Amino acid sequence: MNVTDSLYGKRNNGGIHGDVFTAPEVVCFMLDQVKYLADRDLRNISILEPSCGTGEFVIEIAKRLILSAKQFGFDANEAFRRNVKAFDIDSNKISCCIEQLHLLGIEACDNIAVADFLKIATDKVDIVVGNPPYIRYENIPDEMRNYCKATFSTFHYRSDLFVPFFEKSLALLRLGGLHCFICSNRWLKNEYGKKLRQLISTKYQLQKIICLEDANAFQEDVLAYPAITLIGAQPPSASFGYAECGDTTHLHTMPMECRQTPAGTDWTEAFSQTQCASQLFSIEQMGFRIGIGVATGADSVFISKDLPNLVEHELLLPGINAKDLRGNDLRWQGEYLLNPYKPNGDLVNLEDYPLAKSYLEKHRNRLSSRHITKKAPSRWYKTIDRITVTLLNQPKILLPDMSGNTYIFVDEGYYYPLHNIYYVTGGSSIQLRLLAAFLMSDFVRNQLLSVTNRMNGGFARWQSQYLRKLRFPDLSAIPDNDIQTLIEHYDKKDINAINRQVNGLINNPLLVAKRKKDFATELTLQFTN
Repeated sequence: MNVTDSLYGKRNNGGIHGDVFTAPEVVCFMLDQVKYLADRDLRNISILEPSCGTGEFVIEIAKRLILSAKQFGFDANEAFRRNVKAFDIDSNKISCCIEQLHLLGIEACDNIAVADFLKIATDKVDIVVGNPPYIRYENIPDEMRNYCKATFSTFHYRSDLFVPFFEKSLALLRLGGLHCFICSNRWLKNEYGKKLRQLISTKYQLQKIICLEDANAFQEDVLAYPAITLIGAQPPSASFGYAECGDTTHLHTMPMECRQTPAGTDWTEAFSQTQCASQLFSIEQMGFRIGIGVATGADSVFISKDLPNLVEHELLLPGINAKDLRGNDLRWQGEYLLNPYKPNGDLVNLEDYPLAKSYLEKHRNRLSSRHITKKAPSRWYKTIDRITVTLLNQPKILLPDMSGNTYIFVDEGYYYPLHNIYYVTGGSSIQLRLLAAFLMSDFVRNQLLSVTNRMNGGFARWQSQYLRKLRFPDLSAIPDNDIQTLIEHYDKKDINAINRQVNGLINNPLLVAKRKKDFATELTLQFTN
């Protein structure tokens, strides 16, 4: 067993966590981006690969250095010894890399070493390039987690190991130096990348982001959803280049958009220009409210099909779960939520409900051991979230956290959302169906994919933090006949018709120029359900 086996374990496909090797055309493109070019005099350009594996980047670096030496008349071996550094924790991979270098005629390989880059001291360089290891938080050993927490300010929340690789390697750049990594794009959008985004937007110049979600950027098929970032060791600039590339053979010819450089921790507007449009509005700006289903802290106790046979019926609410919303159909599977609260929010007195008391007492040890009840032991049968019974009867859009559905469901007021369901309330059934039709459109789905990370299977997540970032034309300004037609398309689940009509509406200058103040009260509807 080699060191990476023992440290990070094996992936489901038999590979080692952290071992995802870059395709040759991507390696060449990245070295071009940092201007490490064979037709330049490279003798004094220092370059670092902090996690070199078997040498995908190092070998191409050596090839370019040899060609440069021939053109500009210097000793390639000497320049390699002085200026090329690469590390990896796996001695077998380092040996393989050095063997390939020897075949090229590079003998001075002292700086190609077995070492943990995050724990060693090394000199500053002109260029950092590479593919850092992808190790999810749960696969990082405790000792390494603790080291990263104590050493790197960007190792935040459930950070992937590549985040401290960014922080340390950026700090090693000389002024004016260039940094180019390919890795999972999750850090660009999610919580654990928050502090890294802050560091870069404050101290460095974001020059390019190339999204490769739909491309095969590696030497095997992996669900990495990668992106290439090019960052300069110089003050931030006003704009950066952005591109999406679905074929790595087109990297050198893909169009590059000029976008406004993001500031702070939220880079949403860097990925979705829709977010910047002044004539578009958020769900909440239009008078709707976004919520998340109830968290109980003990679902197997509070949620069950068997509860009607165990407790008083007046304490039960029909609960809706993500598994009830599959295949573009709503099929309630009969689960109920036990509600231990009075309408005013106080806990019920169990003495008034002998069946519920008997049932809950059987689970008292488990319920009392929850963190939420330790500060108030007498309230041992409460749920984490308070249950508001009035939510049951409100019409609401139901959005499973992750779903392959193309249809967005509107509950007319029959179910209570459980913990893996996000919901939208605040309007009538018709208003919510109109909003749901927009949520089904490519116009909105593309926004969602741009502000969130794709999960396995390519699905985006319907989470409140992302729902708040979506933008729509002012729904209150849509003419009644268009509303009626769009609702008809929604009821028929006709996605193609919805897309045609939404595209027409968002490009209608009369619609986007009009703005009413309160969608919830001013939308006029001259037809009924």
